[in-house]
Amino acid sequence: MREVLEKLTRGQISVEQAEEILKVLTIEEIGNLARLDVSREFRKGVPEIVIAEGKTPEDVVSIVLATLSRQGRAIVSRTNEQYIEAVKKAIPRDATLEGNEKARILAIKSKDFVARRTGGKVAILGAGTSDIPVAEEAKVIAEEMGCEVTTAYDVGVAGIHRLFLPLKEMVKKDVDVIVAVAGREGALPSVVAGLVDVPIIAVPTAFGYGFGAKGVSALMAMLQACPLGLAVVNIDGGVPAGTMAALIANRAAKFRTSNKNKSARTSRI
Repeated sequence: MREVLEKLTRGQISVEQAEEILKVLTIEEIGNLARLDVSREFRKGVPEIVIAEGKTPEDVVSIVLATLSRQGRAIVSRTNEQYIEAVKKAIPRDATLEGNEKARILAIKSKDFVARRTGGKVAILGAGTSDIPVAEEAKVIAEEMGCEVTTAYDVGVAGIHRLFLPLKEMVKKDVDVIVAVAGREGALPSVVAGLVDVPIIAVPTAFGYGFGAKGVSALMAMLQACPLGLAVVNIDGGVPAGTMAALIANRAAKFRTSNKNKSARTSRI
């Protein structure tokens, strides 16, 4: 992309030619298997995330290797031991593999990949221990998008006194957004949204049984939440929640940095 822009500024190609080249560069095909959106992170700040479910280990390996060579990093969600072993055997020796067993996410990085820190601040609350895997999904994605992430788990309404200290610490840290993960009746996000002036992303989990099982009751409760300032993602949607939280936090951080720079320039005048 840089080469295309340099050629454009030197007048070696026209605007129309540059546009055509950049459009071609946005998609990379892997046989008849996948079409990678290789410019997604540059375009919208969200990395390509490969979901392993529904793919063979061989398919996942092919996509990981292509993504790694093109972008220096590959993120794979919803993995299991079979996928992990296949990827471990296939990646270059100098690449690093970071796995979060609870989140079922792999992050594979080339030796030259430099992780960015944006200054965005995300907090994640988990109602019960059974909600931790989904909360960890959100955590990994927010961190991969450059955010500092604070977590507190097992703070649901069954023992609501457990919530107040970690929530107070999150407010002190001036977090940009809070992800609240809960199953059963899904009450935690509503409680938190009624207490703080921070955007809340509610994540229902499939934990629960009987009437309204598999996350349905939690989803319905969150969609019916009375406090304003609360948005809801799909059942077990840790990756979407982490992505949305990071987009909010990174944009807030961008303007914090911009205002600091303006203040510094003003003070020197």
